Amino acid sequence: MENDILKGPNPPFEVEIMDKAPVEVANPFSGQKVMLEPIAVAVYDCIKGAEMMEDYDLMQKGIDWFIEHYPKEYGVLLD
Repeated sequence: MENDILKGPNPPFEVEIMDKAPVEVANPFSGQKVMLEPIAVAVYDCIKGAEMMEDYDLMQKGIDWFIEHYPKEYGVLLD
């Protein structure tokens, strides 16, 4: 993996990291924003994609990872 930009815990599934720096992500419902490391953005994107595809197993794996590693950000974006 791209260890130079991979900051944070290992993701719960394979992800593609698109960003090289932290990114501000907004909750689509509340508009609240948080900064996420590239690895967390990749997992968040997978969670949202799994939600759209109704892949609830993959979605739950990502949510559990967020709760464990990014609880504040989880509360803003996914709770």
